[in-house]
Amino acid sequence: MSLLPEEALLQGSRRRDDLLPLLAAAEAALRTWEPQWTLLLDPVLREEAEQRLGGLSELELASWGGHPGAERRRLLLQRRDAAQPLESLDAGLLGLEVSGNFLFDPAETDDLRSGLRAAGAAEGEIGDLWLRGDRGGQGIVSTALAGRLAGQEGLVRSVPVRFEVRPIEELQLPAQRLPRRLQSVEASLRLDAVGSAGFGLSRSRMAECIRQGAVRINWQVVTSPSRELAEGERVQLEGRGELTIEAVHPTQRGRWRVEMSRR
Repeated sequence: MSLLPEEALLQGSRRRDDLLPLLAAAEAALRTWEPQWTLLLDPVLREEAEQRLGGLSELELASWGGHPGAERRRLLLQRRDAAQPLESLDAGLLGLEVSGNFLFDPAETDDLRSGLRAAGAAEGEIGDLWLRGDRGGQGIVSTALAGRLAGQEGLVRSVPVRFEVRPIEELQLPAQRLPRRLQSVEASLRLDAVGSAGFGLSRSRMAECIRQGAVRINWQVVTSPSRELAEGERVQLEGRGELTIEAVHPTQRGRWRVEMSRR
């Protein structure tokens, strides 16, 4: 007999099949009293799992993705009355260097991810990835994937690359952004207008980023610059962090005062 109210926990989810293995890990943690790590999860799935499982009184949740600002993370599930400190447990992650000459064929982070998948990586083995100019990129991967790729060659776009394993502490990690409070008065709540003010870009540049698929709202890609924002929504722009719409107030002149936080 299951220790979890599975159907209640899955009710209304659009990612039911993705949540099932996480519920199985939670069940194992409760039954065996042993900590359980999930695969590396995308932010949407991880946050949904935290919301659905976080209310269980006997279960304690934590997550780790190799560095404090990581978006893709492994979720740690433990019995609350037998929980061990996160730092005392091995999350099974290593750094990976992807070296190549991208001077004449620049890559995006999605290209690095595609190159890893072409080399045999499963999505749950790949953590955060980032670029290092025209020399390639770095990232966080599972220990198992690092072992398979160490010293191997692959292809990213048209560029031959070499995979080298690195301790995470030797990586040049992305800078961690400190939260900033912002306020702007806008004629509308359009994504391109509010995003322009929040991320410090011209409106035309923000609209271009949106059309190119580089902008997400609550981690879902949005390609319409005219999409209107609402309180509580979070806007992610690749390479520039996240903008949270904290509050929206109409002004006497028919405009909108938008309070935001950016990290």
